[in-house]
Amino acid sequence: MEFSVKSGSPEKQRSACIVVGVFEPRRLSGVAEQLDKVSEGYLSNLLRRGDLEGKAGQMLLLHHVPNILSERVLLVGCGKERELDERQYKQIIEKTIHTLNETGSMEAVCFLSELHVKGRDTYWKVRQAVEAAQAGLYTFQQLKTRKEELRRPLRKLVFNVPTRRELPLGERAIAHGLAVAKGMTICRDVANMPPNICTPRYLAEQSEALAERYEKLSFSCVGEAEMTELGMNAYLAVGRGSEQESVLSLLHYQGGTTDQAPLVLVGKGLTFDTGGISIKPAASMDEMKYDMGGAAAVLGTMQALAELNLPINVIGAIAGCENMPDGKAYRPGDVLKTMSGQTVEVLNTDAEGRLVLCDTLTYVERFEPESVIDIATLTGAVIIALGHHASGLMSTHNPLAHEIINASEQSGDRAWRLPLWDEYQESLDSPFADMANLGGRDAGTITAACFLSRFTKKYHWAHLDIAGTAWRSGAKKGATGRPVPLLTQFLINRCGAGQQD
Repeated sequence: MEFSVKSGSPEKQRSACIVVGVFEPRRLSGVAEQLDKVSEGYLSNLLRRGDLEGKAGQMLLLHHVPNILSERVLLVGCGKERELDERQYKQIIEKTIHTLNETGSMEAVCFLSELHVKGRDTYWKVRQAVEAAQAGLYTFQQLKTRKEELRRPLRKLVFNVPTRRELPLGERAIAHGLAVAKGMTICRDVANMPPNICTPRYLAEQSEALAERYEKLSFSCVGEAEMTELGMNAYLAVGRGSEQESVLSLLHYQGGTTDQAPLVLVGKGLTFDTGGISIKPAASMDEMKYDMGGAAAVLGTMQALAELNLPINVIGAIAGCENMPDGKAYRPGDVLKTMSGQTVEVLNTDAEGRLVLCDTLTYVERFEPESVIDIATLTGAVIIALGHHASGLMSTHNPLAHEIINASEQSGDRAWRLPLWDEYQESLDSPFADMANLGGRDAGTITAACFLSRFTKKYHWAHLDIAGTAWRSGAKKGATGRPVPLLTQFLINRCGAGQQD
């Protein structure tokens, strides 16, 4: 879809449709009042008759409103004006896009970007509207023989801003929003792909294809032969029971100076996780194709980064692997020597993500990174702690953690910090190795992060557990594209490419 911004009066818009808000109880927004005045009370008469109450998400499509140049006027219920918050604003935008698609309006001018959302400016409102619009239009039909197509879908959406001075801000918001949306689409497409197609090698192929599209991106990968030479025995052990070769894919983005230390994003890429010998229950095991949500998020973020052409050096490490039960599979009771030289007793082969990640976190030391953030669908425990609304954040470096939390608040892609106190480390004690790969039922998300922290002593590090946010279950099952908005905002902030010039 094409997006743009303009500044103008609603009654002067020649468009297939103009979109304005109505608050509860039956109260026109400022822009809607302008239309009402020009149309000689047409809108207010409808409200008095009870055609629209103004509750959030209500829609009323009008044709041929007197004295209005636009073919249609869409009245959108926005709830109570003082209660219009970020979440409700995005829901209203999504519902509006859905409605416009059903009306046959192929282009529209939207004045909802002028609504007051507490603490948010024009940049935020336009960018969130772009992201919400694109997310709402997303479908995954690549594998369907009969594809559903809208007869006259919305192709162009113009956001109105209050003054001409805000046009550059709106244009920047659209550029940022489209880059994030593009990244989210790649993230969702890859994550939704079935595991018989999306293998570790497929992740490598997608990474290489992305690098070919952008001059500042380059690709390399590490296969099992090289992993063996490097002593990445924990990573190799997890993939040993699979017919699919484990592949660590590396995307290098060179946007900064050659002497600038890179930031590294590490994504857990378990393209399918049966649990191995500690096999999972059959119910919902199909959703374990989403255990590469961290890898998909890294791929999507690298796409957004390249699209924005940010002046920063970033390396995306995509740790592709498959965990299957087989005669060659690793077992509970095995002791593995990691690339770092530390040894791990395996208590449960379903705690495999941390074994793939620990060797990857050691591998990326060679890049002398400024910071490393790993992203992983690591523990079901994070869903018990935070539900499906926020990703779990743990870090050994307070300034880095604060940056990530700030980016999560700005982007609306929320994360919540959990502690990493030394007391939690004791649960990883093993009588046979330097540590166990499992810390018991209590504080499972935190002890998993404690395990990873033992491999991150040479750089600033943060861990995002996205097991509750990377995908949805149920009738609308599918990848969400998170935390691409959070990570992209973090990178935007890192190089000062935010709202202002």
